[in-house]
Amino acid sequence: MTADAPWPGPVPGRRLRLGFAGAGRMGGAMVRRLLAAGHAVTVLDHSPAARADLAAAGATVTTDVGALGGAEVTGVCVLTDAQVRAVCLDDGLLAALAPGSSLIVHTTCSPRTIELLGARAERRGVAVLDAGISGGPHDIAAGRLTLYVGGTAAEVERAGPFLRAYGDPVLHVGSRGAGQLVKLLNNAVFAANIGIVAQAAAVATQLGLAEGSLLRALTHGSGSSRALDGIAARGSVAGFAAAVAEFLGKDLAVVREVALDLGADLGALAGAHDVLAGLLEPRAEVKTVKTTAAGQPARLQTPYKTEDTVKVHVDAQLCQGHTLCAMTAPDLFALRDEDGHAYEISSDVPPEKESRALEAARSCPEQAIQIIPTD
Repeated sequence: MTADAPWPGPVPGRRLRLGFAGAGRMGGAMVRRLLAAGHAVTVLDHSPAARADLAAAGATVTTDVGALGGAEVTGVCVLTDAQVRAVCLDDGLLAALAPGSSLIVHTTCSPRTIELLGARAERRGVAVLDAGISGGPHDIAAGRLTLYVGGTAAEVERAGPFLRAYGDPVLHVGSRGAGQLVKLLNNAVFAANIGIVAQAAAVATQLGLAEGSLLRALTHGSGSSRALDGIAARGSVAGFAAAVAEFLGKDLAVVREVALDLGADLGALAGAHDVLAGLLEPRAEVKTVKTTAAGQPARLQTPYKTEDTVKVHVDAQLCQGHTLCAMTAPDLFALRDEDGHAYEISSDVPPEKESRALEAARSCPEQAIQIIPTD
């Protein structure tokens, strides 16, 4: 396939030339399924261990985005929205892809990012699809990862051999960006289910009923759900929340950001999320918060008084424009330049926004955010 000879589409049974950016816990498992399906896969990843592991499995590995230029379909499964933009735009992956090829974004990110990539890709004759995922590495290995795909029917069909290597069901949910929206709403409902079960467990305790007994009983009734099954298997809401906190906290931050950005009201979902937030960010202990390189870690005493206010400070020289802090508390971190880097910020934060400021501080890779308790 060359720049003046667009790829005509998949031929059943033909070995495809594929690319993949991001070979972590999920991406690496996807690559293995693509290899097992008989396709030639070139993997872009900066981790020597990940490259060595997949090279041993039969993949071609690289740190050069240009090496993916011959791919008929390329998947992206990195961690954050910022990383999607970085690899596809800043690092030049999108520019390297040939006309007639397809780019599939699995990362949970903003639909606006998908639309930005799609608009730029259209000028090059490249199709961009978003394929939100539900499931884990074990589902990928079994070929039963749920995929919510956004794009035209023709684009989804062309990408079918790629997606069906590890996805079942592959659900075409609408136009470009719809996959992300369904994924985010799926996460919002899952999180709300946990919050509702948490509230039910709290009421049960008030009534003298053991939480474990309640959970086991509910799994056999009309109130059962996949979230409840997971909670019951762990034996408590708190135990399950701790197990899923890492990915669920990130995805909930994206839900909040996208809803705010698109003007959507989460309604009752937000209330259930507030209950869950108390489990993901318990207030019964002293928490050490990341701070700037110039200072010592600030300590935020908990539980908080309802009238407490904290000061949030963002060091502009340390901030590298990561999206997660803005997604966690967009109204607190709105002052950014065109590259996404923060201006020098120092502002008081009211109690109702305090937990989101704390979450943002903890997520910042550059430790650019400082939380300062005020008297």
